[in-house]
Amino acid sequence: MQNFNQSQIIETIEMIKIHHLDIRTTTLSLSLRDCCSSDVKKTASKIYDKILKYASNFRMLADEIENEYSIPIVNKRIALTPISLIGESCDNPDYVYLAKTIDKAGDEVGVDFIGGFSALVDKGFTKGDLKFFEQIPEALSLTNKLCSSVNLGTSKAGVNMDAVLKTADVIKQTAILTKDKDSIGAAKFVCFCNAVTDNPFMAGAFCGVNEAECALNVGVSGPGVVSSAIEGLDKSADFKEVSNLIKKMAFKITVAGELIGKRLADKLNIPFGVVDLSLAPTPNRGDSVAEIFKAMGLEMAGAHGTTMALAMLNDAVKKGGIMASSYVGGLSGAFIPVSEDLGMIEASKAGSLTIDKLEAMTSVCSVGLDMIAIPGDTPNSTIAGMIADEMAIGMINKKTTAVRVIPVIGKTSGQSANFGGLLGVAPIMKVNPYSSEIFVKRGGRVPAPLHSLNN
Repeated sequence: MQNFNQSQIIETIEMIKIHHLDIRTTTLSLSLRDCCSSDVKKTASKIYDKILKYASNFRMLADEIENEYSIPIVNKRIALTPISLIGESCDNPDYVYLAKTIDKAGDEVGVDFIGGFSALVDKGFTKGDLKFFEQIPEALSLTNKLCSSVNLGTSKAGVNMDAVLKTADVIKQTAILTKDKDSIGAAKFVCFCNAVTDNPFMAGAFCGVNEAECALNVGVSGPGVVSSAIEGLDKSADFKEVSNLIKKMAFKITVAGELIGKRLADKLNIPFGVVDLSLAPTPNRGDSVAEIFKAMGLEMAGAHGTTMALAMLNDAVKKGGIMASSYVGGLSGAFIPVSEDLGMIEASKAGSLTIDKLEAMTSVCSVGLDMIAIPGDTPNSTIAGMIADEMAIGMINKKTTAVRVIPVIGKTSGQSANFGGLLGVAPIMKVNPYSSEIFVKRGGRVPAPLHSLNN
């Protein structure tokens, strides 16, 4: 048993109570491959029964662990096998019916979100995929906990531009159907290039077809811990010192995450999966990735040098965290969701942070354009162009990129949308006024880059 001195105990207490260290999510990954049948109601019943079988005590046991270790577990979530794959086994797939059943099961077991209403279409569509895309907007508008994602490209396959255009239509239609709630439905949908199969974070979590029957994946967050530590450094400290300090803090954060994750997995009698090393912010002051940039010496997020600051942060978090865990996975690095980070919100309102700058930052962060509210009248083709740009960054750089934009119907730049809770408040950002329509409607598949031929 490791011996802890008084200073280490005090440091841990401060990390939790003052600097907002928490377990951002414990996510139960659950395979539904054995739930397929030709009858959609039978399939739905199998899915419902399986969720209740594995997750009926999930929230209660997570709460017990939270009380035992006094470390907050902010969200309890479930990630399922992509429903497009399960539903197309049915003679007449009704994805809305499946969505309602899954949402009902989520309510029954008391989780905060349930992901996996997903499709993998990077090389093309099956008949089931096409039906699935048609039903995403209605499904998201009629459910509360359900989250949806689609994978549109990979570095090996290229990017399915037909799917990019359809995805833009899905985003806009979902926004319209939930316009009475600031188009929140679109906040529960994300599209990826190079999606990972063990991501514990929503809206993109799903249980890949190569994953085990079940596992518990954990996402830990502590941007406040990191920013506080950097603020304690002398202003003359060089980047080597800053990087080493971030690595040390990431190590400590990850140790806490793996401890909690393994303990909960034992209680659930299921395997422990991975720790996702990502620093995920909240709308609370003192829990912001943007504040880390300020601690490094930038006046505000978005100032010149922000991309370098994010690159160093991402790298140091991974280097520090990987030494503290046996199983690292998910996305791992640093998230930059605008509405979920108070510093990002303030930078956006001040004009320091624009969509173009955020796009540049996505080349070095964990994901991509995340939780960005845009004017409700933004053309679908412009949304498709935004998605295509992010898919290109992911495809060329062999990394995961994503887009979660919310066209807030009835609102324009300068206003804001309030999604509540962890989703926060989003300033509505300007988009480029020039058209992408002819370009995105060319369709087909963008060929994979040369480095895909690396066998």
